[in-house]
Amino acid sequence: MSWIWLSILSALFLGLYEIAKKSAVRGNAVPPVLLLSTSTAAILWLPWIVLSQVAPDAIPNEAFRVTTLGLHEHLYLFCKSVLAGTSWIFAFFALKHLPLSIASPIRATSPLWTIAIATLWMGERPSVQQWVGVAIVLAAFYAFSFVGLREGIRFDRNRWVGCMIVATLLGALSALYDKYLLQRVGFDPSTVQAWFSIYLVAVMTPLCLYWWFRERTKSPFHWRWQIPAIAIGLLIADFLYFTAIAQPDALISVISPLRRSSILIAFAAGILMFGEVNWRAKAVCIGGLLAGVFLLSW
Repeated sequence: MSWIWLSILSALFLGLYEIAKKSAVRGNAVPPVLLLSTSTAAILWLPWIVLSQVAPDAIPNEAFRVTTLGLHEHLYLFCKSVLAGTSWIFAFFALKHLPLSIASPIRATSPLWTIAIATLWMGERPSVQQWVGVAIVLAAFYAFSFVGLREGIRFDRNRWVGCMIVATLLGALSALYDKYLLQRVGFDPSTVQAWFSIYLVAVMTPLCLYWWFRERTKSPFHWRWQIPAIAIGLLIADFLYFTAIAQPDALISVISPLRRSSILIAFAAGILMFGEVNWRAKAVCIGGLLAGVFLLSW
C-alpha cells in the first residue's frame, strides 16, 4: 500500500481514537479509563516483547520485533511514558468537560508548539512560510475563543481549556523527544511503542489508586467498550504512520498534514454523535487551523 493511503488510514484511525476517548470519558471517571485503556495496549504488546526474547525467528514482521534493552535505555523510555502520560492525563480530563469539536482542534495546534520549542530551545529558524503558518494557527485559535463564548467557554478563564493547552504543549515535547529517541538514540519504532505502552500502566496506576480510595464515590466508573478501543485505535494509527514514513519515497511534509486531518472526523462526530452546536463557525476555524498546520509542516 502506498504511503499516501497509509497516511490517510492513519488519520482515519486517529479520528476514531478521538471519538473513542470522548465516548469513554463522557460522564465517567477519568483515572480508570486511562489505566484500562493503557493496560489494553500493554497486553497487546506483551506477547511480542516475550516472543522477541524467546523465539525471535517466529515473528512474522520486523515491525513487531522488540529489541533487547539495557537499564539506561529503559530509563529513556520510562521518561517518555511519564512525559506522554502526563499529557494524556491533562487531555482526558479536559476532553471530559469540553465539546469534542473544540477540544480536538486545540490539540491539533501541536505543530505550533513544536515550532515554538524548536525555535526557543533548539536554535532552529522557521522559514517565512512557517511563520505565516504560525500566524494563521494563532488567528484560528483566537477565532475559536469567540466561538467558545457562544457555549459559555471563556478560553482565558476556563481551566479545561488550560488543561488541553498544557496537554498539547506536553504532547509537542513528547513528539520532539520521540524524534530524539528514533533519530539520535536509534530506537526502533516497535521498541518505543512496546515499552512505552508497558510503562504507561505504571504511570497511570498511582492516579487510579488515588481515585479508588478518595474519589470513586463522587466520580463513579462505568465500563464502556470504547475504553479498549482507545488503545486499539491509537496502536493501529501509529503502526500505519510508522509504516508510511518507512517507505523510501515518503514525504513527511505531506504525511504530517494528512494525519492532522483526523480533526475533521472528530469534528463531524462532535456534531452528529454528541449534538454539539455552532458547527458552521467551528468549521471555518478548523479550515484556517488546517491551512496553518499545512504551512507549518510543509
